[in-house]
Amino acid sequence: MFLGWVVLLCLMSLVPEASAADPRTRSILVLEQSDVRGPFYAAIFNGLRSKVNDPASAPVTLYAENLDLSRFGGEDYEQSLQRHLVTKYRDKPIGAVVAVGAAALEYALRWRSDLWPDVPVVFAFVDEATIAGLSLPHNVTGRMTRLRLRDMVEAGRAVVPSLRHVALLGDHLEDQPVFRHFADEIPAIEEELDVMDLTGMPMPEQRRRVSALSSDTAILYTAGYSDGAGTYFPPTDALALIAEAANRPIVAPLESYIGRGAVGGYVAFPALIGTEAAELALEILDGRDVASIPIAVGDSMKPVFDWRQLKRWGVDERRLPAGSEIRNRVLPIWRQYPQEVASIALVLLLQSGLIAALLYEHKQRRKAEVEARARLSELAHVNRQATASELSASIAHELNQPLGAVLANAETAELLLGSPQPDVEEIKEILGDVRRNTQRASDVISRLRRLLKKAQVEPHDVDVNQVVDEVFKFVSAQASASDVDLTQRLEPRPLGIRGDTIQLQQVVLNLVINGIEAIGDARGGSRRMVVGSTARLSDALVEIAVSDSGPGIAADKLGNVFDPFYTTKTHGMGMGLSIARTIIEAHGGSIHAENQCGGGSIFRVRLPLTQSPAEEVQ
Repeated sequence: MFLGWVVLLCLMSLVPEASAADPRTRSILVLEQSDVRGPFYAAIFNGLRSKVNDPASAPVTLYAENLDLSRFGGEDYEQSLQRHLVTKYRDKPIGAVVAVGAAALEYALRWRSDLWPDVPVVFAFVDEATIAGLSLPHNVTGRMTRLRLRDMVEAGRAVVPSLRHVALLGDHLEDQPVFRHFADEIPAIEEELDVMDLTGMPMPEQRRRVSALSSDTAILYTAGYSDGAGTYFPPTDALALIAEAANRPIVAPLESYIGRGAVGGYVAFPALIGTEAAELALEILDGRDVASIPIAVGDSMKPVFDWRQLKRWGVDERRLPAGSEIRNRVLPIWRQYPQEVASIALVLLLQSGLIAALLYEHKQRRKAEVEARARLSELAHVNRQATASELSASIAHELNQPLGAVLANAETAELLLGSPQPDVEEIKEILGDVRRNTQRASDVISRLRRLLKKAQVEPHDVDVNQVVDEVFKFVSAQASASDVDLTQRLEPRPLGIRGDTIQLQQVVLNLVINGIEAIGDARGGSRRMVVGSTARLSDALVEIAVSDSGPGIAADKLGNVFDPFYTTKTHGMGMGLSIARTIIEAHGGSIHAENQCGGGSIFRVRLPLTQSPAEEVQ
């Protein structure tokens, strides 16, 4: 029995001291001295709430009261608050009170015996001078915020190297619980600089004064809730109005002022202030004795400056306090959006590569097209020569006829001239026949030369009626020798297209020769004839049709007649229609073959018509 008591006492001696205290009710009431519109106090509460709501901690009920002591005060107001809080929290046990701001702390201390007499109090955002002037009970602790006018002056020296004057702006210092101790520092500052007190002035007057400061002045802004005219401003809005008119940089002590016109300075970080207060409150709720938590200076003050304001006032960053944080720095776009810029650069690079490849491919295609046209021209020339060879007998016949007539007329004329009385009129008619037959022979030779000419393909305005007419005249002797009638049914109006006359004539020539030869292979049947016709199919299309009265094309061969080396002739090369199709497609047209209902075949060539053929073709 004795041994058991000894063991129990030993175990009790090993229990940590902290766990000896009973855990408190897990609820926290936050008393803020300002109102909910202040971004600085809102950030303090957010920092506190984030820490309290940490999933790793046990659940905590969080209450918050904005006392609005910056605008309201007095015994009656505080008593009304006391009654309100007593009523509101009568059935809500509070484990710890967090007082944010010197005024909130002072209120909590004055009324804690009526509100929460035994509840620990954690203060936050209270300066050292205020704490030193208070007589704190044993169950009050917290983290002090080191707000000093001296630090604002030193920040002013960093942004204004030739600093000789500082202008204080905001509410009267005695009306600001957070900054009222600055008044105690002013005498020491005045030994070095000229201190201009512009606090408490109406806003228009403050704006006027800050717009006419000398170049060796820095503006020190604390907080402006209401100006001398009684107009209320949120402190950040008041700062923005002052910064809009100020001709000198504004040093500020709160982080919420960065980005609202202040150049920066040693600023208090509200989120850190809230986090520090929450950590202390949670320790207390977990059972830690408040007396074991010493009051100390928090780690919530850091030098922060606005890059845009530094640029505005030409401040050299090397003059800023060591460890200064620069915010709102405008980085080069490739540093702001490195992935996006890299993606765009990659896309541009790929596009450039694709464009280069397309240009190279286009160049190669153009080169291939030029070479193809050259080969086509050579092939067409060879084909024309072969056709001319086939027509040699007809050409010779065509030439012999006029030359023979010329010879006969010449002999007749000699006889007439040798008679005693030459018939002059008859001689004139003979000479006329000589001239016409000579012209006829000359025309035959000209057409043959044009057909056999090898020239560069140069599109120009062409009338398809003239093309068909020229070819039909050229092969008239061949048709006559083959006992085939050639018939033209041409559109009365000119049909202008863009193309090469010789190549188009070659196409029609191939079709007509094929028709004559097809009729020659036929035995018996109806009338032997080849018909060439032209027609305007629409405002944009013209058709040349060459039909014959031959046996037609076998139905299963219609799809092959334009294939290279396909022929039904015994000695044919099978290149004529293939070349014809290539020529027509090079002119932007089409060619196809079909059989006629009454027998024979018909080849239809369709080409794009120029817009004003009547005007272009002369």
